[in-house]
Amino acid sequence: MNTILLIIFYLGTPVLVLHLCHRYRFVNKLGAVVIAYIIGLAVGNAGILPTEAPQVQDTMTSATIPLALPLLLFSLNIRQWFGMAGKTLLALLLGLVSAIIMVVTGYFIFRETLPEIWKISGMMIGVYSGGTPNMASIQSVLEAKPETYIILNTHDILLSALHLAFIMTFGQKIIGMFLKPFQKTNKGIPEDVSFDGKDPYWGIFRKKIFFPVLGALGLALLIAAVSLGLSFLIAGEISMLIVILSITTLSIASSLLPQVNSIEKTFETGMYFILIFSLAVASMADVSQFAGSAPGLFLYVALVIFGSLLIHLLLCRIFGVDTDTMIITSTALILSPPFVPVVAGALKNKDIIISGLTVGIIGYAVGNYLGITVAYLLK
Repeated sequence: MNTILLIIFYLGTPVLVLHLCHRYRFVNKLGAVVIAYIIGLAVGNAGILPTEAPQVQDTMTSATIPLALPLLLFSLNIRQWFGMAGKTLLALLLGLVSAIIMVVTGYFIFRETLPEIWKISGMMIGVYSGGTPNMASIQSVLEAKPETYIILNTHDILLSALHLAFIMTFGQKIIGMFLKPFQKTNKGIPEDVSFDGKDPYWGIFRKKIFFPVLGALGLALLIAAVSLGLSFLIAGEISMLIVILSITTLSIASSLLPQVNSIEKTFETGMYFILIFSLAVASMADVSQFAGSAPGLFLYVALVIFGSLLIHLLLCRIFGVDTDTMIITSTALILSPPFVPVVAGALKNKDIIISGLTVGIIGYAVGNYLGITVAYLLK
């Protein structure tokens, strides 16, 4: 009975969180992932979880990422990548290089003081080239402690907020002192790009959306099963490294099929599974272990976020990338695609929205490869 109630808690709480985000603006501003972490930490450290909790938590964290990844990647539009402006693609590459340089630099600075630093480095590459889903995937592959993951994510949220505040206030003016201005075009914004903050989950249970989403979920299960089979074939056991990389590759390949790519709300469904993962992994974390590792990790994250911003600016100056393109690329990589329209609005430049969103989506696709590669090279 306790196991059933616990499963209901992990599956149902994200629905409640999404409802609160839909209903209350201040809750939505805080963010569904943040709220899931808070609830998970509170429940996990209140001493109310039953003895069966570790088994259920392990199942939830192991199962949700292989399901979430395909759903997140099905909406990729790879053909659009090749239509990106040359300067945007260049800014993306320079942003990735900047993040890798600072993560590796920080690794050598903090390697004597931070436990699991090679795992932390891999997760940071994932989150600063893609986003939270990449960090969660890499955490599963590297088997980093839940406490490490939660502390890293907490520092990322706090320091990324400072990055966003800088970008949206006087960032454009300061960066504009070093880079050339953006050359506006007369191209219109596609009709499917929304600036009104519309709830992305709205209408998901309508028949024309819900049943195709179920089909996408079935395909995600098939991809996960094939990836598990490949893992047994290659390693003779379940290797999360092989599973995650296989899922990422097969999901990107599936996104090339119009029947898959055109399904609405697959990304949102994938994020629902990320919320389950966030809730489960937070409930596994022991807050009493936070204090010891937090200060050094805070400095490492700060170094990567603001150090990579500085290097990105320097490289963009050398290669002639304009102010707004550099800012929107940094936003997509450091913060994630949902912030792109917000920052574009602050810059009063809607022409950069499509480029920013595309950069962020490419980041989701390459984040796992880069993060895992850098982690094992540092190890």
